[in-house]
Parts: sequence; C-alpha cells; structure tokens
Amino acid sequence: MATVSRSGERQAVDDLLGAAGMAPSALVIAGEPGIGKTTLWLYGVERAREHGFRVLSTRADEAESVLAYAAVADLLQDVEPEVLAGLPELQRVAVDRVLLRTGTDGPPTDQRVTGSAVAAVLVAMAARQPIVLAIDDVQWLDVSSQAVLAFAARRLTGRVGLLLTGRALATEPAPAEWLHLQTPGAVSRVRVGPLSLRALHTMILDRFGKAFPRPTMVRIAEVSGGNPFYALELARGMDGRSSTGEAVLPSTLTELVRLRTAHFDGQVGDMLLAACSVGDATVDLIAEATDLPVERVVELLEAPEREGIIRIDGNSVVFAHPLLARGIYTHAGPARRRRMHRALAAVEKRPELKARHMALGAASAEPATLHALDDAAAAAVGRGAAAAAADLYELAIGLGGDTPTRRLRAAEQHLRAGDTRRARRMVEPVVGGLTAGVERAAALTLLGAARVAEHDYPGALPLLAEAVSHAADDPALLVEATLLLSRAHSMSGHQEDALRQARAAVAHAERLGNGKLISQALSLTVMLDCARGLRRDGPALVRALDLEVPDPDVAAPCRASVVDAVTTSWTGGLDEGLAGLVAARRRCVEMGSDADLVFVSGHLAMVYTWLGRYSVASDVAQDIVRRGEQLGGGYPVVIGRTHRAVAAAYMGRERIVRDDVRVAIAGAHQCGAPFLTIRPLIALGFLEVSLGNYEKALNVLQPLLIGRGDGRARDIFPATFVPDAVEALVALGRLDEAVPLVEALEVHGAALDRPWLLVAGARGRSMLQAAAGDLADAEETLHGALAQHDRLPMPFERARTQLFLGQVLRRQRKKNLAATMLRESFETFRDLGIPLWAKRVGVELERTDAPRANHSELTPSELRVAKLAATGKTNKDIATALFISPKTVEHNLSSVYRKLAVRTRSELASRAGELVDD
Repeated sequence: MATVSRSGERQAVDDLLGAAGMAPSALVIAGEPGIGKTTLWLYGVERAREHGFRVLSTRADEAESVLAYAAVADLLQDVEPEVLAGLPELQRVAVDRVLLRTGTDGPPTDQRVTGSAVAAVLVAMAARQPIVLAIDDVQWLDVSSQAVLAFAARRLTGRVGLLLTGRALATEPAPAEWLHLQTPGAVSRVRVGPLSLRALHTMILDRFGKAFPRPTMVRIAEVSGGNPFYALELARGMDGRSSTGEAVLPSTLTELVRLRTAHFDGQVGDMLLAACSVGDATVDLIAEATDLPVERVVELLEAPEREGIIRIDGNSVVFAHPLLARGIYTHAGPARRRRMHRALAAVEKRPELKARHMALGAASAEPATLHALDDAAAAAVGRGAAAAAADLYELAIGLGGDTPTRRLRAAEQHLRAGDTRRARRMVEPVVGGLTAGVERAAALTLLGAARVAEHDYPGALPLLAEAVSHAADDPALLVEATLLLSRAHSMSGHQEDALRQARAAVAHAERLGNGKLISQALSLTVMLDCARGLRRDGPALVRALDLEVPDPDVAAPCRASVVDAVTTSWTGGLDEGLAGLVAARRRCVEMGSDADLVFVSGHLAMVYTWLGRYSVASDVAQDIVRRGEQLGGGYPVVIGRTHRAVAAAYMGRERIVRDDVRVAIAGAHQCGAPFLTIRPLIALGFLEVSLGNYEKALNVLQPLLIGRGDGRARDIFPATFVPDAVEALVALGRLDEAVPLVEALEVHGAALDRPWLLVAGARGRSMLQAAAGDLADAEETLHGALAQHDRLPMPFERARTQLFLGQVLRRQRKKNLAATMLRESFETFRDLGIPLWAKRVGVELERTDAPRANHSELTPSELRVAKLAATGKTNKDIATALFISPKTVEHNLSSVYRKLAVRTRSELASRAGELVDD
C-alpha cells in the first residue's frame, strides 16, 4: 500500500480533519505521477467519514477539463434537495444550470453567482455536520469549476475542510496556488516523496503475497526511484522471473507503461483508446464509438481486466491508474487518436465535449469544427460559464479560426470571468487593425472595461472616449461605452464630464427604447446629480426602479435599487437608506460581485457612522479591507481603509486614523483616482478638529477648500468636511473665510430642505454670531438648529450642537441651563463611545461651575408631574389624577428630564427623595 511509511503525510491528513472540525482548513497533497497521492487522498476520505464528516468528492479528468462546471456538478450531485431549495432564487438558478436541470431561460448567472451558491451550500451543510470537500487531480479541473471553487473557498465559514491532490514534479510549483481561505495559514501543503527500500518491500509483499530477493528489490528501488506505482509495475513484470532479468527492466516509467499496454491492439486497443479519450467511460459509449455490440465489448475487455489495466464496474470502465490511460493515449499516435475523437464526436451529445472531440479529431481548421466550438461556447455562456466559453473560443482561434469577432467574444467572456489580463491580450494585438466603426468601438469598449475593472481610470478614459465616437451604428454598444466613460470620469474626479456623459447615455437609451439600459443610465445620472449636491430626481429614479432587471453584470452605480438606497441616505433618510443598503449588500453577496460589494459596503459603513454605530461601521470597513487584500489590494483596500479611518476618528483611535489615511491616499493615487483621496482627508481633518488642532485641520482640508472655492456645500456627501472647516476657521479668527461656507450651507439647505445642511448651516452661523459677540442671536440660532435635529437621526451632530449651545449659554452666565445642555451632550458622546468629544464637554462642564440640577428649577406643575411619574404611574394615570391631558403630561416630563439631566423614569425614581415642595 502507498500509505506504508507515510506517517508524516497521514498526520497531515489527521491534522486537517482536526482543524476543519473548528474552522475552514485545507490540505493540498502534491507529487509526481504514481507517487501515491490518490492513495493518501482515499485514506483521507475514509478517515473523514470515520470522524463523522460528510464527504463531497470528485476526481477531475483531463478529458473533461473542457466541460463547464464538471467538477462542481459532481460535488453537488448528492446534496439534499432541501439544502439547494433554501438558496436565494438567483443562486438556485445557477445551481440548476450547473446540474443541467434547467436551460438558459430566466435571469443571467455567472461563475460568481455559482461560487456564492457553492459557498452557501457548504456553510449551510457544515452547520449540521462537518464537511470535507475532496478533489483528486486538481490540475485537470475545468476552468469554470476552478474559478467557482477559488471564489467559494474565500467565503467559507464553519466546519469545512478541503482535501486536494495535484500533480507536480519536484522542480514544479505546488498545485492549487489559486486556493485561499479567509484565515491566513489555513491552507497546508505536503509534497509526497519516494518510498524507502523497506517501505517498497512491505508494499510489494502486501500486494503479491511474497517477497523478492534483496538484489531484485534494490534494483526495483533504483529504477523506480521510490515511486510506488512504478515499483509495483516493475514487480509485476518481475513476478516469476529470476534476478538475471534485472538488466532488462525498463529505465523509465513511460517505457514501462508502454510495455505494459502495447500488446493490446486491434479492437481491444481501440476500445482502450476510446475509454481513455473520455472522462466517464462506459461500456455503452465504447460500443457506440467502436460500432460493436455491448456483449462483444465486454468480452474483449476481459483480457485487459485480467491484467489489471482496467476494471469493469457495472457499466463503467475504469483504469487501474491514470498513468495507464495516459500511456495508452500517448502511444496511440496522432492519426489513430484523431480517428477516435471523430468517432466519439459522432456519438457525444453534450456540445462542449462534442466540440472538443471534433477539435482533437481535426488536422486543420474545418468550418464544421469551428462552428461546433462556437456553439459550445454559446452553450457555456448560457450556463453562466464565462471562463469555459472563453477557452472554447480560444481553442477555435488556435485551430485557425482567428477572426476579430471570435477574439472579441473570447475577450468579453474573459472579462465576465474576471480575467482582465487575458481579455486585453485577446484584443490588443488586433485593435490597431480594426477600422473605424462598430467592431473597433466594441474592441475599445472591452479594453476600457478591462481598465475600469483594474481601477486604471486614466487608462480607461481615452479608450472609452474613442469607443463612443465609433459606436453610433450600434445604439446598445453606444450606451454601454458611454456609461463606462461616465464612471471613469467620475472616479478620475471629473464630475461635470461624468454627469454630461451619463445624461448622454440616457438620451441614447431612450432613442433605443431599451428599458434595461434606460434604467442603468437614469440610475447613474440620479446618483451623479446627488453626488454634486443637486436635487434628487425622484420621478427619474422611480422610473429606473420600474425598469430595473436583475443582472450580475450591471455595476452597482447603474443599479436603480442601489442608487435609491445610496441617495436616500445622502438626503437624510438614514433609516430607509440603511435598510436598502443592507438588502443591496445581501444581493451582492448572493451574486458574488466583489466590486459591487465594495461600493455598497462603503456606503453602508458611511451610514452606520452617521447613525453613531461606529463599531459596526468599522466591522463593515474591515470586511472590505479583508476582501480587498484577498483580491490583491488596490481600490477595495482604499475604500475599506477610508471608512475604517472615518469610524476610528469618531472613536478617537488616532494611530489607526493616521495609518489608514496614509495608505488610502497612496492607494488612490496608484489607482489614478484622486477623487478617492477626499474622504481620507475628511477623516483626518475631523480628527484634528476633535483634538483641537485647528491649524493642522485647515492644512489637511485646504485641498478640499480650494476645490470648493465658490463656497459650494450642497449636501452631506460632498460637504461633510465643511462644518469642521468652519469651526477651525472661526476658532482661528478667520471669519471672512468662514462666511461663504456658512452661507452655502444655509442657501442649499433651504433650497433642498435638507436637515443636515440646515443644522450645519445654523451651527456655523451661530459660531459667527458668537464670535462677533451676538450671544443672544447665537443662542436663538442654535435652538432653531435643535428643532431641525428632530428630523435628523444623527446623534453625534445633535450632541455637537448641544456642546456649542452650552458654551454660548455659559458665556451668557446661564450656568444651570448651560450645565444641563452640556450634560446631555456629554452623555451622548459617552454612550456613543466618542472620548475626544466627551473630554471637550467635560472641560466645558468644569467651566460652568454649576451645581447639579435640582427640583427647585421645576415649575409647580412640572414638580407635580415628576412626583407622580417617580412613583411609576403612567402618563394616562398622571393625566387623570391632575385633570390635564396626556399631551401636557408628556410635555412636562420632557422638561423635567432636561432640567434634572435624567433620561428615563427609573433615573427619575432614583431622585424621588429630592422631589419635595420648598
């Protein structure tokens, strides 16, 4: 047995099972052909079952490496229907297509959706029973399955183990380099080496029931190099021979396999060749391919079965070892292999495999073969297997069908599969030879889309601009290119150009009459309008929502439901926006769209911050960073670091803020997206204001102030830094510079009726009034601001206004009122976990030198209400006892709470002893 003396490798398998019982873990077993990887894999599968694991397994095959989702279909084949039925609809459709249970009708899916579905299935199953995903020979995984498994592995949680084997010579890199789990170091690798002489002796004794003389064993060990399969085959050849036969032992494994199988020729040889040319050989298939009766096939295959070349298991024909199948195929010769593939193509029903056999059976580019490959690629596209479709198009190109159209189709599918480099490699060599017109526009759009996907926005702009100029004769392509151009302009900081292109896309889509494209163009236009602080176009967004079609290929900024949630939050509807963003994030997870997930999660973190849920915002941002690092950094890490810095600034974590801001700004410049530096600067500016470093704050915010030299401050998203700049300017006595910023907040707040703008404007105005000595006016202005806070669920902003109102009251010597206001502010900052601002309020409270509020500040009616409320009576009971309305009770209690600096009835009850008549 190959596990003889494999104690280290067996321990690695046992370690995997121990780790997988707690968290996702993986083991990759690597080694040369015949070294014993599969035997170890089988040992691992058996041990997993003994330890109570549910095992989902597949053995990849070279002959099926072109068949989309072949391995994933094997893995999911035995999953209980109720598990699959629990998937979201889009994922359920994707799985049904993988399992060939449905056609192309319904919403489009791709390997990201399928990967999300696989992850969801494994996580759901692991909640009930630990799971091992066992894959033998990963080097033969079809490209779609490999992409899906790589995608799913990064998202696994729970008790899941992955046991993989892969072929690799000593000089080759380890297989399955694509495999990564969430936890660094969770993927272990072991390389299987040669067996010792003692282990070979034990293995041969177990297999043949007798031992060979030591000189023979030494010779077998030398020739085989300790390879178990090679040694067993040598021993088989030595069986019954004397040691004098040692000199004629085959010197290579290839030669041994040839000697072992070369005597099978004629019909038997054809049948063996047919069996090794397909991934799942059956007696029936071999009979069809060789045009022989089934009974005759079984009869002729008895000889190779007796010699241990194959075994017949029901209808299946299985080789004893993949090396035997590979040897038979290799030594058949090109002409004979082509004849066999043509015969198999004639009987194969699956488009991808039929096309593969036709391609392997063709000596040159034949129109029928190229047509079959195109049909197979189209079928793969319908199943959402973009990577498989791209490979089929490339196979046709390699056979001589190299046309611009086929290259564009291959590039499009590579792009859908997320392989931007291969997409560009398909198009770049031919784009220069394409004349003006639709074909050139399509090529340039693909190249521009690849650059956008790589976050190279400056590189995308000229490509997309030229694409738009050539796309007039294809309206749908024109809309697509224009939308991409708009997004590239936006990320490059050219907001007016972005909005102009988005509006052009609306016009193009309207002329085309394509509802799906109209929805995308309207959505992007509404978002860009709001990002510039313009009024949200409600009717346009309603229309976009009505026309929205679920499609994982539509980017989040062009998806109406996402734009609705984002712009709702920007315009003050934080609770509604939060619900929409949470739903949008869930859909992104279901669709496996990492880029969209980053976009949505970034806005979700922003809303959590505005709502005062800083630790949640930080967790969302950390998830973005983690995903970004798994994808190689770049744009996602910039977004994640930015929003982590914003949350950390509120929580007073100075070092984290400064580190994250530095990394985010550097990353934004690397992406060619200076627009992305705005929010890191805002976070750092806010931190400096929180620390009282007003000069430093203005130095940080100066680039934003220069860019907003006309004093524009049109809404919360583009203008969150303005209140910090106003506070810093006023604190430094630079009132003239603060005036236009305050006026802009007031003007646009009134014009748009935005509570945040009105609050920020009023607070800024009161600062100017107080600086000019008009304290009474400042107090009145701040009371007006507090009224607006009732429309704005942003607790930090209210507490900030209360802090300044407390300062104004203190300066007017209204110490008790100031202390009450400051205590409310302090409690809010304390409860929210904002230490820097709580400390500022603490300093102000000390300056008031005011005693704690007591009952003497209460009016007689307030005192009567407070005494009854402290006994536990309800508002209705108090109203009945005092012959007043419940509304009056509510009003009096609100005043009591404010004056006594309490927040609940239980706090009021704790001070019941103080509630006595003077």
